[in-house]
Amino acid sequence: MFDAEKVKNECVEWIRDFFEHNGKGCNAVVGISGGKDSSIVAALCVEALGKDRVIGVLMPNGEQHDIDMAKLLVDTLGIKHYIINIKDAVDGVKNNLPFDPSEQTLTNLPPRIRMSTLYAVSQSHNGRVANTCNLSEDWVGYSTRYGDAAGDFSPCSMLTVDEMKQIGRLIGLPDVLVDKVPIDGLCGKTDEDNLGFTYAELDRYIREGIIEDESKKQRIDMLHQRNLFKLQLMPSFDPGI
Repeated sequence: MFDAEKVKNECVEWIRDFFEHNGKGCNAVVGISGGKDSSIVAALCVEALGKDRVIGVLMPNGEQHDIDMAKLLVDTLGIKHYIINIKDAVDGVKNNLPFDPSEQTLTNLPPRIRMSTLYAVSQSHNGRVANTCNLSEDWVGYSTRYGDAAGDFSPCSMLTVDEMKQIGRLIGLPDVLVDKVPIDGLCGKTDEDNLGFTYAELDRYIREGIIEDESKKQRIDMLHQRNLFKLQLMPSFDPGI
């Protein structure tokens, strides 16, 4: 059985220890999407460091229909925040490419520009950037390498979506944030639409090895194997000198 309170308390202590050894007195900088993951990571950082040491960064790409959820989160936590629209930066790159970008390029460009934006905020505010990924997303590669998969510390990358939700409820976040349908905010589809299976099915398969639909099992296994490189350090040639 998952002990949400025990894990939450241990995670808070882990965050404190990280900052004690990797930036004593630094601020946590968190990209706030309005979804459960960034909301929970921000709330854990507030509990660990205090709200005065957590900075939220809202990064719409032009118009973001659910940005009110991100504003609700920063207001609920009472943290300092910036709203930085990345549309000009995204368009600037796209408009200067000397070729027609692939669909995957167009999908991954905004997350990478968002990460550049987070580091711009972090380096100007004595910060450390929080990675907000969870285990379920990482398991099937549902993240952008050097985009939302980057960061200086990762409080929740070993927790499934269901476990994240349990922690979110425990720490008292509004239900609308914890239970919000996961959506990347870029292509208009939900995460589960893009993946082809639900997070509930994925979480059970990760933790218990059980899944009824063989086609979904094959898809999960394929995505997991294909995206393992995202979870590994960059390969480096060793000349043995």
